[in-house]
Amino acid sequence: MATEKAKTTPELDALFRALAEPFDPAEIKWRVTHTNREGTRGAVIAYADPRAYTDRLTQLFTPTGWTRSFEVSTLSAITRMKRDKLIQTGKVLVTCTLTIAGLGTQSDCGEEWADEENAMTSAQAQAFKRAASCYGLGRYLYNVREIWVSLDDRKQPIQFPALPKWALPAGRTSANALPTTGPKPTPAQRGPIDQKMTAKIEGFRGALGKPIYKEILRLMAKVERARDIPNAQLQQQIVHWMERALRGIEKLRMLAEQVGETRFTTLIHRLQVNPKAPLPDLETLRILAAELERESARVAA
Repeated sequence: MATEKAKTTPELDALFRALAEPFDPAEIKWRVTHTNREGTRGAVIAYADPRAYTDRLTQLFTPTGWTRSFEVSTLSAITRMKRDKLIQTGKVLVTCTLTIAGLGTQSDCGEEWADEENAMTSAQAQAFKRAASCYGLGRYLYNVREIWVSLDDRKQPIQFPALPKWALPAGRTSANALPTTGPKPTPAQRGPIDQKMTAKIEGFRGALGKPIYKEILRLMAKVERARDIPNAQLQQQIVHWMERALRGIEKLRMLAEQVGETRFTTLIHRLQVNPKAPLPDLETLRILAAELERESARVAA
């Protein structure tokens, strides 16, 4: 359900195309949905982990350019068949609201049987991915047809099927286009680089902390070191990202002062964040910022 409508411009069109771009085949997983009577063959469907969705959103809009929230409800006293037995259970129902700066807000729902392992996590992931698909992100996976494959003794695929060409990123002709050994190819064309920009990027390591610093390098350029960034244009994009991440960290410090040490300590313990270590990733930065903003609003009220 859309609650905000954005105007169509060439820049927005480009963003929607980038959102709709298929994930790297390495991000795609296959789940067995049902098998034949003997259990020797099974039908599999393609899906991507929620982290692939969050990485794409963060890559395109930075950690502070999008937010999501969840509303949870439950249904009880529902009867269903499970492993040929009639059991009484319930359902976990989750609504995810996903907001992207400049593109608006979308929401959708997910559900899971309450007796299933990790029912809440599954329902949240389903709701989030469905909301993301309203922007075109991961929507192509709905069109990847169910495929029957041979299964091993553990009812797992002996070999995963190949994705159709239309379900591959631009420029890829097969899921095996990347070499499995030897040095990894760069994700962008090599060109002139700015040595001063390299030094500037390296200077962010201490301010951001090593985990976030390296995460940005990997997400944007698939490299581990600033000097391996392939061209000046990508260098500029990475500097922009790191500056935004640094502003996010500075905002955290300001919000922490506003809510007070006691509330801040309680919050980071609840989120299982080590206060003595650098933030582990951009997702933690985004979640912590959102939680602190809500806590700051309650304190101000």
